[in-house]
Amino acid sequence: MAAGTSAAAGATTTIHDLPDAILSSILAVVIDTRARNAAALVCRKWLVLERGTRTSLTLRGNVVHDNLYMIPTCFRAVTHLDLSLLSPWGHSLISPSSDPTLLAHLLRHAFPMVTSLTVYARTPATLQLLAPQWPNLKHIKLVKWHQRSPSALGSDFDPILQHCTSLTSIDLSNFYYWTEDLPPALLAHPATAAALTRLDLMTRSFAEGFKSHEIRAITAACPNLQQLLVACTFDPRYIGFVGDEAIVAIAGNCPRLTVLHLADTASLSSGRGDPEEEGFSSEDAGIGTTALSELFSGLPLLQELVLDVCKNVRDSGATLEMLNSRCPKLRVLKLGHFHGLCLAIGSQLDGVALCQGLESLSIKNSADLTDMGLIAIARGCPKLAKFGIHGCKKVTWKGIRTMACLRRRTLVEFKISCCKNLDAVSALRGLEPIRDRIQKLHIDCIWDWSSDQFDGDSEGAILAHSHSFDDLKEFEQSNSVVVSIQDDGRSFWDHEEEDSINKKKKRKYTTDHPDGSCSGSGSGSGSYQLKNGNGNGNGNGIWSKSWERLRYLSLWIGVGELLSPLGQAGLDDCPCLEEIQIKVEGDCRERSKPSQPFGLSSLIRYPLLSKMKLDCGDTIGYALTAPSGQTDLSTWERFYLTGIRNLTLNELDYWPPQDKDVNHRSLSLPSAGLLAECLTLRKLFIHGTAHEHFMTFLLGIPILRDVQLREDYYPAPENDMSTEMRIDSCTRFEDALNRRRILD
Repeated sequence: MAAGTSAAAGATTTIHDLPDAILSSILAVVIDTRARNAAALVCRKWLVLERGTRTSLTLRGNVVHDNLYMIPTCFRAVTHLDLSLLSPWGHSLISPSSDPTLLAHLLRHAFPMVTSLTVYARTPATLQLLAPQWPNLKHIKLVKWHQRSPSALGSDFDPILQHCTSLTSIDLSNFYYWTEDLPPALLAHPATAAALTRLDLMTRSFAEGFKSHEIRAITAACPNLQQLLVACTFDPRYIGFVGDEAIVAIAGNCPRLTVLHLADTASLSSGRGDPEEEGFSSEDAGIGTTALSELFSGLPLLQELVLDVCKNVRDSGATLEMLNSRCPKLRVLKLGHFHGLCLAIGSQLDGVALCQGLESLSIKNSADLTDMGLIAIARGCPKLAKFGIHGCKKVTWKGIRTMACLRRRTLVEFKISCCKNLDAVSALRGLEPIRDRIQKLHIDCIWDWSSDQFDGDSEGAILAHSHSFDDLKEFEQSNSVVVSIQDDGRSFWDHEEEDSINKKKKRKYTTDHPDGSCSGSGSGSGSYQLKNGNGNGNGNGIWSKSWERLRYLSLWIGVGELLSPLGQAGLDDCPCLEEIQIKVEGDCRERSKPSQPFGLSSLIRYPLLSKMKLDCGDTIGYALTAPSGQTDLSTWERFYLTGIRNLTLNELDYWPPQDKDVNHRSLSLPSAGLLAECLTLRKLFIHGTAHEHFMTFLLGIPILRDVQLREDYYPAPENDMSTEMRIDSCTRFEDALNRRRILD
């Protein structure tokens, strides 16, 4: 018996016995970096296989400061290489302390298979150095937040267009340049330009964007484009604004487009806007319905369309109806300042509600969009999984709630921002029917605890429309309506089979329950009811039901407001929440000194929260010396970061507040001390500058492994101040960080 047991134990097969080819295939599908690093520590065989299957790598060390020996040479299979985050961040690869030609050759030798490159190109010399090393590049992303260097037009792009003739994709979304730089460069290299299939020109640092004649020249030079993203100017008061001629030219020059984004530069700003505005801009866009019709007709392969024009496009509903027939593959749609996009008169669907294939829809600043329009969209778009609404003054929680009921089976992502009638409490109440299904959510932290907005005895709380072409019956004063629904794939809860498409059912929807829940019943379908929490709502707009699938939460909050009421508003139970992004906006100079902390410690209720982005970049104040009676930004940083020690964060992105008058964004002494108290941090990215001795506080975090200062805002400071982090300062800090022993 003992001998048999021993033989059986010896014959046990483990993962180490798998052939190398199979083990390599297993390791190749592992995405998480730390998991791959852990696998590489198992044994030498696994180390070789892991390094040989890694295809994406981001270099973070300082290779330009006598550290060329630190370039890894074991990642020979890497095809996607990111050099944009080399330390010190934003400094050129051309360094007087090292031979730039030697550096370029070492990079090519270490990564011979690169086909996708991301690089911080502060001067054209960087691209002149690197472009010849990888002539087979397919994709390149350029990054630069510093001002354009004084050089000839197109000098930033000539090296890549000349040497990388296999390019199919160029990404300039984070690269500052002049709009007149690109067209001449494309025209000078017609073969490379004609081979491009993707061009991302959605540059956020532009003041005016591309002009009409520049867009026509770019699309004419790149006739095979499949994806085009452009920041431009739709304001008719500017010379060269984008109008009918440019819109028609895009469709004529690039008929293979599947992705088209056209956004006014004003829409790219991070500001929230004023919810009190009516939604109509002062000027109408120079785009007519005829030109839009030609655009839709000329792009039959279109799958994703963004038109954020920041100027009025009136009576757009009839034109948008054409999208369903002329762009049958359309799945993603974002519209800004389009009015009349869904009139929702009677039971007949119209406008954007007829786009049955949409899976993602975002509507921004539509002045006449109402609750009835939302209901029509929910009825007409049965595949809708992502929905966003911004700056729509007439939408209320009732429309959101009905839409959530109608699309309960499909909606997993919702964004509500800058809507006058949708504060945090009402927005969360409207989303109550899909709390157990939603995975990503954005709301504005506007705290309004009045219960009047939830009284259901004045207008009818939940409205529903008929799917048939019969006239709607008059809404009853009992806040319910009997409707006829044809099962054509747009039913209330589920999609019916095709063989019953002509069958009609009578259902009744109401919110007459004391707790404000949504219920319905009908012949042949049974009955159903959504209730708050455990089924016993309290009727005051505060709930306790779990958001059991919510993993990402995005919040906007005004300067000086508190985060503490978030749980009371309805987000008290999010057991799977892993990441949160908080955007703070406002002018500190108009506020009195805060008397209590912001409330980061209240986030301790989310047990899995490990990643945070705290963006105070649009918080404006006095960075250096504040006038009498005012507080400087260090006080506000203390206000926002107090309590972070209580969170178990692994990764933090932090944008310090700024002083616009001196273009100053820097970590203060209180904020450095508070960040050092978050002992679970492993990655910390500060989007600004800092003093060297402030950074040394961070060395007290025991497992901190990755720290970087990134001045990724325009214009990034050209010359570092003598009292802040310089190349030598970064080197000393990184050396001290790397000398520490990290147990895991």
